[in-house]
Amino acid sequence: MTAAAQRPDIVSETFGSPKDPAILLIMGAMASMQWWPEAFCRQLAERGRFVIRYDNRDTGLSSKYPPGAPTYTFEDMVDDAMRVLDDHGVAKAHVVGMSMGGMLAQSVALKYPERVGALTVISSSPLGDTSGLPGMTEAYKEHSAQGGDVDWSKREQVLDFMVKDARAIASTRRPFDEERMRAMIEADYDRSGGLASATNHFLLEGGGPQRTVRDLSVPLLVIHGTADPLFPVEHGEALAKAVPGARLVKIEGGGHELHRDDWPQIVDAIAAHH
Repeated sequence: MTAAAQRPDIVSETFGSPKDPAILLIMGAMASMQWWPEAFCRQLAERGRFVIRYDNRDTGLSSKYPPGAPTYTFEDMVDDAMRVLDDHGVAKAHVVGMSMGGMLAQSVALKYPERVGALTVISSSPLGDTSGLPGMTEAYKEHSAQGGDVDWSKREQVLDFMVKDARAIASTRRPFDEERMRAMIEADYDRSGGLASATNHFLLEGGGPQRTVRDLSVPLLVIHGTADPLFPVEHGEALAKAVPGARLVKIEGGGHELHRDDWPQIVDAIAAHH
């Protein structure tokens, strides 16, 4: 492993008072901290929480690696979460992960249980054997395959595909605000200097021990949309079922996203969990 892979620059941002209990937000594949919207973070901070969000490697302003050749593993990203807590002098946090970030969060809780006071997993899948669970919907598979034709160095192509992606994973119950979504994706693209390196997330090796969610010992909250096309709701149900005492909150018609209209339910659930 290179020295750069061992010591990446992980950029983070906080909301609220460091004296309050900490919440660490971990986003999913190809997604910078901007996918935890600032207003969402502020709502959590207003509940008396010290909220930390950060750019995963290969996203945002954090260290980037050559597209198609990441020199780091999933395990390194698990350790990055600890580095962020250390950067802010936080001994223990409520770790909240979404999508791939939910898998990172589970791994963090299993590898560093003394640093995790509570765990929330949003729109994700349980670590371990998921062969018995339904795969992504046919419609999403079809959309996803088009990603192979995208030239990730071409801004307009990437933006168009990402907006289509956001629509493909959106709530079936809430309106899709294409204008707001495009503006957010454009801002993320420009801040990140492009998204080509972020595709490395789909190439990562495990790099660590195989863990299973059944070994979790921290209080678990699972939040999952009932219309998630990427990880159907059965993934959230299986995760909650595997951990004694876990609580499952279903977002009716929710997709694979944090829809603004669902924030009250999501923020309430996270703030009540400890």
